[in-house]
Amino acid sequence: MSASENQDCITDLEDCMKDLNKILLGCLTAAGLFLFPNHAWAENLSQSLDLSGHWVGYLCVGLFAVAYIFVILEEVLELRKSKPMMLAAALIWVAIALVYKDQGLSAVAETAIRQDVLDYGELLLFLIVSIAYINAMEERRVFDSLRAWLVNKGLSYRQLFWVTGILAFFISSVSNNMTTAMLMCAVVMAVGKDNPKFVGVSCVNTVVAANAGGEFCPFGDITTLMVWQKGIIEFWAFFTLFVPSVINFLIPAAIMHFAIPKAQPAPIHSQVVTRRGAKRIVVLFLLTVLTAVGFQNSLSMPAAVGMMAGLTYLQLFGYFLHITHRDEPELGLDPMSGEQTPDADAEDSLRFDVFHHLARMEWDTLLFFYGVVLCVGGMNFLGYLRHLSEFLYGELGATSANMLVGLISALIDNIPVMFAILAMRPEMSEGQWLLVTLTAGVGGSLLSVGSAAGVALMGQAKGIYTFMTHLKWAPVIALGYLGSIAAHFIMNAALF
Repeated sequence: MSASENQDCITDLEDCMKDLNKILLGCLTAAGLFLFPNHAWAENLSQSLDLSGHWVGYLCVGLFAVAYIFVILEEVLELRKSKPMMLAAALIWVAIALVYKDQGLSAVAETAIRQDVLDYGELLLFLIVSIAYINAMEERRVFDSLRAWLVNKGLSYRQLFWVTGILAFFISSVSNNMTTAMLMCAVVMAVGKDNPKFVGVSCVNTVVAANAGGEFCPFGDITTLMVWQKGIIEFWAFFTLFVPSVINFLIPAAIMHFAIPKAQPAPIHSQVVTRRGAKRIVVLFLLTVLTAVGFQNSLSMPAAVGMMAGLTYLQLFGYFLHITHRDEPELGLDPMSGEQTPDADAEDSLRFDVFHHLARMEWDTLLFFYGVVLCVGGMNFLGYLRHLSEFLYGELGATSANMLVGLISALIDNIPVMFAILAMRPEMSEGQWLLVTLTAGVGGSLLSVGSAAGVALMGQAKGIYTFMTHLKWAPVIALGYLGSIAAHFIMNAALF
């Protein structure tokens, strides 16, 4: 073989080696994207385009704004809020995908939306378990029993005002504020049906208490749950907000106390017997909470995984109730006496079924969360949240920005507001993260439309608790809002 032929062979071999290296590099990159999605996500985000000044960006903002208008008009249009929000989410990401495909960056957009779906998935699994337990306790008559106990106590109007407020505060730390507020409202309406003024003021107090109570525990509110799941604040650190939350509730309650009549309501006698297994389900729920905390804090695993493990407690207990089931007549309420009477036609309704409780989820709310997460994630990916973060936390400063968040959450649902802040991920101290968690939650108490609890009670006590009824007490609620912030700065100064 001549020297020139040898040289050609060597050149061909080098070309083959280069091609092989490219193939191996491609395989390793693909494997890295699959096995190490967080690293790939971080790398891809650096390639994202700033479309905040692009016509597609303006289109997406318009879609989000129109969808939110439909959400606000839900009661008027009788259109469930999940529908416009989910449609907006789909259209926003279609628009983003078309731009990125045109630029040859489809993988970047795909990775970003996968991260948003993962965030939502963790939140969804957590909420499914929490709501399943709440529904199971409701079906076993735990809440009906509590309501009957309060009604039978023969409390005065003022005593009932304080008892319902305090119970709403503490129950909402482990249950959602809407369920808690509706439970207390049912008690208030049953006892004070002949005194509309008492019902209206007590409903305001219940909304404030339920929103305040959800802020010192990660399980109490969606916003605190999101912050905890992101790993920004440790589980036990939230309890430093206990005293500020108490002050947020106590200041307006102490002032509203003088508007409550001193009279004693007419006695009411009601009897509710809890169904078999009610107390054990409450204990299992507490064990589930501890399991989720253990998974997150001790094992560094998502709290949602711990909650799903806790769901098996309920499933296994449901199996136990099923195999040991004994047919007994359902207890219905006698319309005249208010006492429970056997209902022979409902014998089968006492059988416990976990999946029945899963089917009774507030799916509209859960799907609304999906739309919110993807819409806000789209706004972040387009570049708008980065500019907003620079203005809020750069020019205004963290304290002013976080106090402003509370005022915004009185007009807009606190979930998209908090998710936007988490997407911005501004550089803040632990004290500031706790501050924004507090303000985003209790700020919704300033107006009746600022929280799910307020909206639900306007429907439950229609014509008695209204937007104007709540607005009348807005100044004293604002005093509680400012007092809770001041207490946080004084008591938790070391965290700033």
